[in-house]
This record gives sequence, C-alpha cells and structure tokens, in this order.
Amino acid sequence: MSSVEVVPLVDEGLGNSTYLVELGDDRALAVDVSIDLRAVSEVIERRGLKLAFAADTHLHADFLSGARHLAVERDARVLASAAGRRDFSHRGLDDGDEVDLGGLRLRALATPGHTHEHLSFLLLDGENPVGVFTGGSLLVGSAARTDLVSPEQTEMLARAQYRSLQRLAALPDDVAVWPTHGEGSFCSAPSGAERTSTIGREKATNALLGAPDEDAFVAELLGSLGSYPPYFSRLAEINRRGPLLDREPALRPLDAANVSRLLGDGAMVVDVRPVPEYAAAHIPGALSIPFRPAFASWLGWLAPPDRPLVIVHSSHQQPAEIAWQAAKIGYDNLAGAVDGGMAAWTASGQPVIRTKLDRPNEVDSRRVLDVRQDAEFAAGHLPGATHVELGDLPGRAAELSDEPIVVMCGHGERAAGGASLLERAGHTDVTVLVGGPDDWARDSGRGLESGP
Repeated sequence: MSSVEVVPLVDEGLGNSTYLVELGDDRALAVDVSIDLRAVSEVIERRGLKLAFAADTHLHADFLSGARHLAVERDARVLASAAGRRDFSHRGLDDGDEVDLGGLRLRALATPGHTHEHLSFLLLDGENPVGVFTGGSLLVGSAARTDLVSPEQTEMLARAQYRSLQRLAALPDDVAVWPTHGEGSFCSAPSGAERTSTIGREKATNALLGAPDEDAFVAELLGSLGSYPPYFSRLAEINRRGPLLDREPALRPLDAANVSRLLGDGAMVVDVRPVPEYAAAHIPGALSIPFRPAFASWLGWLAPPDRPLVIVHSSHQQPAEIAWQAAKIGYDNLAGAVDGGMAAWTASGQPVIRTKLDRPNEVDSRRVLDVRQDAEFAAGHLPGATHVELGDLPGRAAELSDEPIVVMCGHGERAAGGASLLERAGHTDVTVLVGGPDDWARDSGRGLESGP
C-alpha cells in the first residue's frame, strides 16, 4: 500500500475540495486550488514545502482558479488540459500524457462530460495507481452536472460523462477517488455528504455507475439537474485567461455620507448580518444575504457583478473574510462597508426600515411564498404555498401581487433574501418565517403537500 500523503482542503461554502500532495524532497502538488490560497499557503508554510505543481482538472465555473497565481507567486508549474487553450503559461496535457513529479507520476485521463476539456489525473507510485483526482467527473455517489456549457450540448455531454465514468470504473477497486465537487456544490448533480471514496466503493454504491445502459444513465443524470447561479456562465472564460489578484481583498470603511452618494450613483447595499439583526432595522433597498458558508453562492446568484456593492455587517463578522468570499467567485466590485454598521447609519439620521419575523405557529391565512429549490419544495411544502426559487425571484418579484405575504425557506436565511427582493420591488407587507415546513407541520399538527 502506498504511503503517499494527500491532504484534502475543503471549502464548505462552495462544496469543493482542493488536494495537496506531498511529493518528497519538500515539494508539493496542488489540485484544483481556488484563488483563495490561504488554506493551501498555511499548510505549505507549516510543513516547510515548496509548491512545485498546480493542476486544474477543468475550467472551473464555480470559483476562480488559483493556479496562475501560484505560478506567479510560488513559481509552480501549471498542469492543465491542452484543449482548454489557457492564455497563460502552463503545460498543456492530452489524454495519456504523464508528468514526472519526482518519484510519483501524474497521468492525464480525458474524461469529458462536466466540460469538454475535462481531465482526471491518475496518481501513480511506480506502477501502482494510488488514486485519481476526478474533478467534476466521478463524484462520491454521483457525477457532476453537464448543463453548464449550453442547453444544446447538455445531452451530448451527459453521454460523454457516461463513457468517462465507465473509463474510471475500469481502474482497480482500491484506487482512491478524490473529486473536487461534493456536498454543497451546485456543480454536483445530486450532492452527497461524503467527499472521497474508492473505485470499488463507487462501483458498489453509485447509482449512476449502476445504470444499466447509457440511455438510463443520461435520463437519471439529467433528471437530477437543478438550477445554478448565473455567475457560473462567466467564470470559465476568466479562468481560461488566468485570474490574478493584485491586492488582498478588503472592505474599506465608508461613512454614511459616502454610502448615500454611492447609492445615488447606482450602488446596492448587501446586508450580511444575521436575519434578526437585518429584520430589526436595515437600509431601504438592502439585499439580505446572511454571511454563512453558502454566502458566496448566494452573492453570485442575487447581487449584480457590475454595480458597486456596499456591505453592512455586524461587529462580530470579519470584513476581510466577507471580501475573500466575494473574491473567490470573481466579485471585485465591493465598494466598502458601512463604517460603524447600522448603529452609525441610524445615528447619522439616515432612513431605516424593518421587516416582520414570524414563527411557524403564527402563519395564518396570509399568502405563503416558498423560495426553496424545486426539489426541496416537491419533497414537502405548506398546502397552497406559492413557489418561486430564490434565484428566480429577482426577475419575478414584480409578478406577485402586493398583498400580505409570508416568505419561507428551510430556516429563514433564504426567506430574508426573498423578503428583501420583494421590498426592493415595492411590496409593503412582507414577513419572514423563521423556521421551515417541518416546523410548521409540527406546530400546526397538519400535513405537508408534496409534488410541484
């Protein structure tokens, strides 16, 4: 059994894993690292390693790649698909190409499906295959979605994904599976809780690998696809060009006068405080996106990338962390943060508004708007509830009549985002439900409805 050490570094928010491989002689390989290099750099510095290689399995759509930054900052050699036609210095690999890592070898396996140019990387110790970095191909219990390139190519890529998974399944059963996408990633279709596996385990448990034929595989994969954030359509091209950070992300403090001027010039306020704080008092027109692991995904889903964004945060939230989460999905349009938060804004005499909060047992005859994903709504919802996914609400808020409405999700964070969008569209009687359908069913003693 090989003693190769592979360190997974998990981004819980985006649902992705970066892998750091110690190669011997104090050198290391990083696979699918994001532009947020803090975790990788911490491990490298703590272990006294030199990062010799940075490999990307594909042109990522859900985060900015840090590969080029590592090449510039640490003189790492970038390994990536030749078919990706990246605009910066790298070694372009084709199917079957091998890279000598110094004792270990990395073999490129063409595994199209998630993207056209997708590669998996088989790590070999001598002639022994140790594990395979599957990126967005074979995932734990699943496979990555194939609809990110274009609707016209989705089925064709799903068929390519079938053949790619069959190729990977032919590897020995004890080969480790190290995928990039996992639980929490909108690239995963569907997602699962485990992040690493083996070929043998996937052959025994992965329903997609168990599909009787290609047509059945395609039907099951395509049937599991949900919506995804619009920023996915922009990042692959940015990654092809090779993003670089010219400075560390940060939020500069803005006084109330500067914020008012920015708002007059078209800026938008993004309020990242917990729901109760947002509801108690917020800047009129603010978009509520509570800061939590999923913050970056919802920022990229709801906030415009081409307008200055002013952040309102709590005193216990770290401005630098907010800026980093935005930066890793390509949002460099953060104008700053309200200096002193809502207390300073209110003290300056600026206007505020409030949003009502209700518990599940307080829902009455008012209209209920459920903003969860389609699959969540179909699994169980309040009888008679209206359903619009939160990601679709910016374009559909004006369709909803201005009547008293209760917005709900699973716990309350997405509901606050939905309520803020309705307020921006002119709705005047909006309440956020703190809780979800299970809480309502327990408190009311009534059953949930299922289906779309």
